[in-house]
Order: sequence, then C-alpha cells, then structure tokens
Amino acid sequence: MSKVFVSMGMSLDGCIEGPNASLENMGGDGWGDLHAWVFQQRVFRQRLKLGEGGDAGPDNRFLEEIFDRTGASIMGKRMFEAGERSWPEEPPFHAPVFVVTHEARAPWPREGGTTFHFVNDGIEDALRRAREVCRGKDVRISGGANLVLQYLNAGLVDELVLSVAPTFLAGKRLFDGIDPDAVGLEIIEVRASSKVVHLRYAVKKRR
Repeated sequence: MSKVFVSMGMSLDGCIEGPNASLENMGGDGWGDLHAWVFQQRVFRQRLKLGEGGDAGPDNRFLEEIFDRTGASIMGKRMFEAGERSWPEEPPFHAPVFVVTHEARAPWPREGGTTFHFVNDGIEDALRRAREVCRGKDVRISGGANLVLQYLNAGLVDELVLSVAPTFLAGKRLFDGIDPDAVGLEIIEVRASSKVVHLRYAVKKRR
C-alpha cells in the first residue's frame, strides 16, 4: 500500500519560511538560503527548466528518490498561489496535485502530466482522491506548515522527511501547533552532505 509522506526543507531553528513572507516575497526573507542546496541539484534544474549542469552527488540522488516515489501531491492554497506565480509552464510535479482550499475551481491541466485539482471537502477527501490516482506510488504532503500539521495531528502521515539547512530564519516554524500526545517519531535514516542534512522518520500514532 502506498505511504503518505511529508518532505520539506527546514532551518536549524525549525522554520520552513522566513519573516515577511507574501505572494511577492515567496518563502519570506532568507528562503533562498534555506533552499540554496536544492537549486544546485541536476534533477531539480532539469525539472524546473533551469538549464544544463548541476550537482549529481548524494543530494541529487536524494531528490531523485523523492520525485520517483511520488505518485500524487497535496498542498494548501497559499503554497499553490505562491507557486502559480513562479512555476514554469511545465511544473515540476509531473503527477496530479490536490490543492486543499475553500475556493471552487475547475481542474487546471498543465504541461508534463501535472493537473491541479481543487478540493473543498477537507484533508481526508484530498488524501482519498490522491490515493485513487497515485498508481501505487506514495502521496506527498508538500505544505505549507498548517496543512502538514493537520495531517500529522490527524494521524494520516506515515513518514516525515526533513532537509535541514545550516541557517537560521526566525520565521514560521513547522511544528508550532503539533500535538505531542498524538504524534511520535522513530528515526529511519540520516544522510548528510556538506550542504544539508536529510532526516527521515517513521511517524507513530500515540493514541
């Protein structure tokens, strides 16, 4: 059975975006430092049409695995609206994406196999629909923080993957609002390079 996993970049002080985040300032102040390692990777540059070249080492292999295992993605409206402004005509997902929102909107097909579907009936309905089309692969909860917390606190996440960059953001912390009585973690894997540390946890229900 496919797994539900979260994969996000995080700063050393637990933030996934910096202060002053807005649609015009995507990710907030310092977001570029948080994700600098990503933009250097070959597979990411290929997916976002950023040109030839890029690193092909362990961080690139990590991203390849994340892309390869993902059969569908789920994100919140705010993350979608920020990405809608910056993604190329062929977004990097190459799979169905379900946007949890109160806005009613028809599906939005894009080049490269990505179609955005807008879900108005909550996180469980979005997950049900993602499972139906993920073709046996895993479902990725892409963000933002509020949506990730909803899935974690509801006991719907199997695996948590954090890529921790050596920077401080003093912005929006991922785990503000986590229910420690409901969510437990078990370390599965730790990978480190000179740029980032990848932490993979199994998520355990505590009740």
